[in-house]
Amino acid sequence: MSEISRTTLLRAAGVSAAGMAAAAALPAREAAAAPPAAEHPNVTLIRGYYAAYAANDLRALRDRFFAPDIRWTIPGHHPLAGVKRGVDEVLAFFAELARAGFRAEPIFLAADGPWVVDLHRGWSTTPRGLDTTWALAFRIERGRIAEAVNYPGDQHAADAYFWRVFPLAPLPDRLRPRGGR
Repeated sequence: MSEISRTTLLRAAGVSAAGMAAAAALPAREAAAAPPAAEHPNVTLIRGYYAAYAANDLRALRDRFFAPDIRWTIPGHHPLAGVKRGVDEVLAFFAELARAGFRAEPIFLAADGPWVVDLHRGWSTTPRGLDTTWALAFRIERGRIAEAVNYPGDQHAADAYFWRVFPLAPLPDRLRPRGGR
């Protein structure tokens, strides 16, 4: 399995930021005259993923975007943190995000081989309280998302928010065996 390091992610973000800055420096007339660059197919896939996510279209996420053995890593020290394996676990995580009214607005996407680096604004609406920039590294295989690794801009704020919204059950309930009395 391939891994992406923070160094690689930051290098990709820096190259993309430099490209955006260079494009912004062009006079508007030159930028308008430049032919549009062809979008990498993996970037197009992630744009489609974000549209399905925004519509809370779990069927599209399952059927069109997620590989059956997807691996989604959520860093942190909170109830939703950890590695989700398989479509069912990832969709269960997304259902919890939907319960908190979580939204995402892509800021920029860049592709390099099977990887797409994404920066987006992610915020909560129910309850409000978390609004930060996130970076995701998506690994694409056979036209599907095979792996995603989240990097929150403010891990402490994310941990505090998720603990507030998804508290652990009281101790006696947590220790009761499943299916038990």
